[in-house]
Amino acid sequence: MEMERRKEELEKKRQKLAELRRAREERKQVFTTATQKQEEKSVERSRKEQIDDLVKSLLKDKATGDHPGTPTSSKSDDVEPEKGITSHHARLSSISTGYSPGTSVPQSPSILAPSRYIPDFSSFEAVILDIAPKELILYSKEVQTTERSFGPPPPNEDEIRAKFLKEQEEKEKARQAALEEERSRLEDEKKKMQQLKDISEDVRKKIISSNEFVEFIDHSTKIVERVLNENYDYMKDYSIIKDNENDDQSGSRVKYVNSFFDDRWTKNRSVTDVNWSRKNPEICVASYNKNPMAMNEPDGVAVVWSLKLLERPEYVFHSQSDVLTTMFSEFHPTLVIGGTYSGQIVLWDMRSKSLPVLKTPLSASGHTHPVYSMQMVGTQNAHNLITASTDGLICSWQLDMLAQPQETLELVHAEHSKTDEVSVTALGFPENETAAFWVGTEEGIAYQANRYGRAGGKAGINPYDVYKGHWGPITGLHFHPMTGQHNFSDLFLTSSVDWTCKLWRAKVR
Repeated sequence: MEMERRKEELEKKRQKLAELRRAREERKQVFTTATQKQEEKSVERSRKEQIDDLVKSLLKDKATGDHPGTPTSSKSDDVEPEKGITSHHARLSSISTGYSPGTSVPQSPSILAPSRYIPDFSSFEAVILDIAPKELILYSKEVQTTERSFGPPPPNEDEIRAKFLKEQEEKEKARQAALEEERSRLEDEKKKMQQLKDISEDVRKKIISSNEFVEFIDHSTKIVERVLNENYDYMKDYSIIKDNENDDQSGSRVKYVNSFFDDRWTKNRSVTDVNWSRKNPEICVASYNKNPMAMNEPDGVAVVWSLKLLERPEYVFHSQSDVLTTMFSEFHPTLVIGGTYSGQIVLWDMRSKSLPVLKTPLSASGHTHPVYSMQMVGTQNAHNLITASTDGLICSWQLDMLAQPQETLELVHAEHSKTDEVSVTALGFPENETAAFWVGTEEGIAYQANRYGRAGGKAGINPYDVYKGHWGPITGLHFHPMTGQHNFSDLFLTSSVDWTCKLWRAKVR
């Protein structure tokens, strides 16, 4: 109805504009006709005036040349044409006196007038110019305005009443439609509630225990907890300067952030290793040994913790043996690698479930003793996983094929006090180095070793590059990264169960 009313109003406006244009055209036509008539009259009047002036000038010349009663001189017949007297003028003079040109006029002494001077006339050629009248330039200027006299007449009472009734009818229809929609929505909700009420206890338990429901709840609650654990101050005013007394010393202190603990997965377990992710710096992975109080749970677990999720772990990975070391893959951010007490190397994927996606076999081709250390070496396109066990065996693996190692190297020391084997508990490669490496042993001694033979040296331990300083097994060995303007990549740290950490400079480097 609103569209029809608008169409009617637009049609009325179009008719009104058409009437205004038609009236303007009529006024313009009348004005043009009047202007043309006025110009024609002025031209005709000017022409008549010119003719009248010409006639008057001719008559005036005649009147001054011949008068009644004036005798015609005999010499008038002898005037030559070149003297200015034409035959036309002779005829005019005969008409004015009443005598023919050859008739002699009687002379009366009483009527004779004194003689006059007769001027000499000469003929000449004259060019008569018809000068057009001055052109009168006219123009018209119009302005379109709304003339109220052409507007629609005001509506009468019947039209107003009909319009009001129509609006009321439309409002009533809209209200009825809204009520009907609300009624149908309530009925749908009632049906849904009845369907929910009709679900049995067994069906509800089945839904709750389904994998899809558990994964959905776990994923959704993690997102909510991350948002709730965000400690950003949204009301912080940067224009306010706060004077903290300990600002000068705050940079030299270690701040406590959180204690990561889970009653089910970390209770009664020891932390054997911790490593941070290079791709996602807010998460870390920690490895745990066996829980003697829970015989039905896996012996080893690797738990991924996040600084954005402080109350529970992000991921929990299982292993059949105690996990002694763990790390994130530097070139695959979703992969987590673990070394176990049984000598197996396990590979977990955060996109899969808690069980390993790949693992090494329990055979003599790989490790058969506990693996306490490992490290990734190489580049994005060519990299290997280097692992070391307590029997002195060094293995090189490819992550996509853990069935057997690519390379193996047994570390022995001929001058060892008890056995030739070197019990490796820590392993470290300098940055951008793939051949030379350093190991820490159970005796508290660090050795430099080579994966391949070099000129003047063999593959294995370098007996001339030994680092003695700890009184217990070395638990960790790490080289300084190559960052900043100064190169400190020849420095490395070692930690031991003797409660000390020592800084060394590599001799070969």
